[in-house]
Amino acid sequence: MAQAAQANAFDATNAQIQVEHDKKRRQFVIRLNGSHDRAVLLYEYVGKKTVDLQHTEVPDAYRGRGIAKHLAKAAMDFVVEEDLKAHLTCWYIQKYVKENPQPQYFEHIYQ
Repeated sequence: MAQAAQANAFDATNAQIQVEHDKKRRQFVIRLNGSHDRAVLLYEYVGKKTVDLQHTEVPDAYRGRGIAKHLAKAAMDFVVEEDLKAHLTCWYIQKYVKENPQPQYFEHIYQ
């Protein structure tokens, strides 16, 4: 029960969100509530300079708090910085790009 109370107290707008990029596992991670709970964005290389942003997952207790947008931003910034092309398989990344129409993002997306 204490864990649920801690989860409910977490708010992405007031907390310092730190996104970790695990290149070996091809994922972006935000550790929530210490290190027990994690939000993740998974991707795969589908070519030498092409990635598929496949899936974003935030634990139920943390949804609706703006956590996924931090993962999406980190992933899209990575695509731009590494001069990659991206397939947006994940519906949330598609939504993020639509709601945050940055020209540098569109230059790196397969339409």
